[in-house]
Amino acid sequence: VTGVQTCALPIYAQYRRMTGAPVRGLILALCLPAVISNLVTTAYNLADTYFIGRLGTSQSGAIGIAYSVMTVFQAFGFFFGNGSGNSMSRELGKRNNERAARLLAVGFCGAVLGGLALAILGLSTLPHLVVVLGSTPTISPYAIAYLTPILIAAPMVCGSFALNGLLRYQGLSLYGMIGLVSGALLNFIVAPLLIFVAGLGIAGAGIATAVCQTISFIILVTFAVRRGVVRLDLRTGKPDMLLVREIIGGGMPSLLRQGAGSLATTCVNLAANPFGDAVIAAMAIVMRIMLAINSIIIGLGQGFQPVCGYNYGAGLYRRVKEGYWFCVRLATCVLVVLAVLLWVFAPQLVEIFRSDPAVVAVGVAALHIQCCTVILNGFNMMGNMMTQTMGRTGIASFLALCRQGLFLAPIVLILPMMFGVLGVEMAQSVSDVLTFLVTIPFMRRILHELR
Repeated sequence: VTGVQTCALPIYAQYRRMTGAPVRGLILALCLPAVISNLVTTAYNLADTYFIGRLGTSQSGAIGIAYSVMTVFQAFGFFFGNGSGNSMSRELGKRNNERAARLLAVGFCGAVLGGLALAILGLSTLPHLVVVLGSTPTISPYAIAYLTPILIAAPMVCGSFALNGLLRYQGLSLYGMIGLVSGALLNFIVAPLLIFVAGLGIAGAGIATAVCQTISFIILVTFAVRRGVVRLDLRTGKPDMLLVREIIGGGMPSLLRQGAGSLATTCVNLAANPFGDAVIAAMAIVMRIMLAINSIIIGLGQGFQPVCGYNYGAGLYRRVKEGYWFCVRLATCVLVVLAVLLWVFAPQLVEIFRSDPAVVAVGVAALHIQCCTVILNGFNMMGNMMTQTMGRTGIASFLALCRQGLFLAPIVLILPMMFGVLGVEMAQSVSDVLTFLVTIPFMRRILHELR
């Protein structure tokens, strides 16, 4: 029996699996639950967009405003979950199980406390916050009504995102999937009941999201305490300076990536603001649709990350490179197929969420433009996730900032001045191309070092 709350045999069996099983089959086995989890979570976000779209254009615009806040929740959850998880998987690869258990406990506590701080800050500044995020006077009341219950549940939301990652980095993607999918599926039932049957409107959608995220949190905590390779025990959550540095280094790329996403969403809302509620609503719909596409690739990368962490920690660099190239090729092939389908069915997809002709026209144009460049995201994302898991914080943080921070934020504010609404529609694609060009030399260097 080891010094942590688990048995040595399951840890050793998991170690042999992660460092000895065929890489491609192992990644596919781990990424499938992650992809399903991401798709179902995205589907529940799209369901919210659909249900709220039945209420009006201003209510649809409020979803775009709220998305910025939800991205911040993800940023904090991923910061602690990935920051602890990256180091935890490497420690498990080194068979240093006691330190892995400490990383698990500290990452979980940090996410919950971070969510509590966000809740207090958000609730105390909410009327001003939604204006800063790009609300028009007609959208603001709906954004406030939707965000209030979600902010109350912020500690559970951040904790859920963190625990999903912490289970995944142990090679337990299935448990993370069950936790997130359970809450998402419940939301499909609860949201329309509160919105339409109870007559709560957009506030009902916010309450449904808060309740279902809390249920997901409870399920994930149960799995982490009872089923983890290393078990969640808050008594082991005593941080030291080295451990804190590891978490910050491993989580910073996720924090910057998600924070940049929130900034980019705010910039898109601000750029669309002068053109009216219809453009804000259209871009909110487009961002949700593209999130669904990218969530598949993120799920594939999430299946690769624990394999990368275990084998990098064990010094098996050939397996790391093999897994990376397999994921890049598979992600690119998947994106090509999805881009073709998205181009063909773009009008029907936008009309599902809002049949307003002005919204449909802007949404379809934006989707068609993004179809031309979305195939680059497989290479962009895999490089970012690989360097993060390897502990290459500087490179991973820079690449995380590029797509939606260093590039998209200024581009989406400059192009509309030159091209009007077209500038808003094409900004993401320009950012994707620039990110691709920047990522190439970094990945050549990293792969050369792994020889």
